[in-house]
Amino acid sequence: MGCIELFPSLSHCIETTAKEEFWSSVNEYAQSNQEDEKLEQKIELLKAFLESMDFGKLRSESEKYLLQGKTVKFVIYWKEDRPSYDMLID
Repeated sequence: MGCIELFPSLSHCIETTAKEEFWSSVNEYAQSNQEDEKLEQKIELLKAFLESMDFGKLRSESEKYLLQGKTVKFVIYWKEDRPSYDMLID
């Protein structure tokens, strides 16, 4: 699987954004009548990300840029069988 891009905002922190993406993916998977390996992998990565990250740290890292009006993107991916991320500022 590739990576997942998440875009937090001042009204939706990275944790909320990840949870929304997780539940949206779960609902999409539940409504489909067929297996979707790519969607299963996405759900697995989001679940692991939500369970293992220090969201207080991620919020403080990203909010200072959001307050400056910049766009923040978290790119989530597997690294050595653990969820990892890069935070990109634009």
